[in-house]
Amino acid sequence: MANTNFAERVYSHNWKIDPIVRSLFDTDFYKLLMQQLILAKFPTTKVKFRLVNRTKAVRLADIIPMEELRAQLDHARTIRFENKELIWLRGNTFYGRTNMFKQEYIDYLRTYQLPEYSLSVEDGQYVLEFYGNWADAMLWEIHALTIINELRARVAMAGMSRFELDVLYSRAKAKLWGKVERLRTLKAEGLGPLKVTDFGTRRRHGFLWQEWCIEALQEGIGESFTGTSNVKHAMEHNLEAIGTNAHELPMVMAALANSDEELLHSSYKVLDLWEEFYGGNLLIALPDAYGTTGFLRRAPKKLADWLGFRPDSKEPMEGTQEIIDWFKSQGRDPREKLVILSDGMEIDSIEDTFRHFAGQVRLSYGWGTNLTNDFKGCSPIGNDADFRSISLVCKVVEADGKPAVKLSDNPSKAMGPEAEVERYLRVFGTEGMVRHNVVV
Repeated sequence: MANTNFAERVYSHNWKIDPIVRSLFDTDFYKLLMQQLILAKFPTTKVKFRLVNRTKAVRLADIIPMEELRAQLDHARTIRFENKELIWLRGNTFYGRTNMFKQEYIDYLRTYQLPEYSLSVEDGQYVLEFYGNWADAMLWEIHALTIINELRARVAMAGMSRFELDVLYSRAKAKLWGKVERLRTLKAEGLGPLKVTDFGTRRRHGFLWQEWCIEALQEGIGESFTGTSNVKHAMEHNLEAIGTNAHELPMVMAALANSDEELLHSSYKVLDLWEEFYGGNLLIALPDAYGTTGFLRRAPKKLADWLGFRPDSKEPMEGTQEIIDWFKSQGRDPREKLVILSDGMEIDSIEDTFRHFAGQVRLSYGWGTNLTNDFKGCSPIGNDADFRSISLVCKVVEADGKPAVKLSDNPSKAMGPEAEVERYLRVFGTEGMVRHNVVV
């Protein structure tokens, strides 16, 4: 795949539809882990997911034709899990465990189909929603995001000549390889093991481009490249499938709470379920759904024995230091713990945090949008803004008829009805929350 002629493929295709989603395995590993748990523990819970473009200046409905978006969404609904994929999932070893995925779950996936969707336009933005049983609807998230992002990239490249496309991809390849060379230098400094994982599925430029980025990291940093969150790429390239859980678990658990007291402790109920269901090397906590500082202050003592944390909305220096300090306060050695940094990481922030925290904690990097969709400054025709990444998410907004809310450590990322956001802020507090711009 390293020799794929991207320019020729973009320029010369003449088929009616070039499917963006070709496999239901083309998703992030954490979705499958969560889906198995949800199917077992919340089989009748109904949820609604909604696409949200936080980059309001980019009016997606004015850019992407609705008929093309519908065609891609409808095609995704025709895809089923393949037998070879289910055999791989059932028989493989993940995080040191065999039989991670039970036969009951595999049987569910055999007949799985992405549920129906609703699509409309409001003020230049697509209103794309998915509703149904939680386990059924949740897999739309990644597929919807990849479809929107790749359609936007295709529009930006429409009308480019073969030569201009060749220049675009040549510049993007050189830009990425420059980052790889900096990772090589960082690795050679001998500060400790460098661990980088591809987390770039949801906002990638395209499936084949993500594959090229994966192969570039494999070639460039060797064993320091620890795997990918993308299940399809993991299977095809014999890589580790990486991922644990995401914000939708605490968001739904919070929405289902029947009192402020239940709401306050809902995130810890998620931890109990996760530990009961998986345990071991999957004991990574996501602390920021309703504020990391408050989460740590109220955390049960047993959390100190978990493997580590994935802070996802604080500035990486600040978030990592806070977790190190918390482990020390619990009488644990942070050098034995893991912090996974994945929020908008770029080569500069990887270098800075790796050097700063060398010898203090084990760091791992989930490199997302800035790995698989960094075409800034690469266009030869002056439409650079069309290639700039946007902050596009697909979040659960309702659970069993109740509104779902996310606060995060960055109030700019808060989601939910205003009255419910205010209630959550009253219950959880605002300690440690700092507003800053959301880029990706």
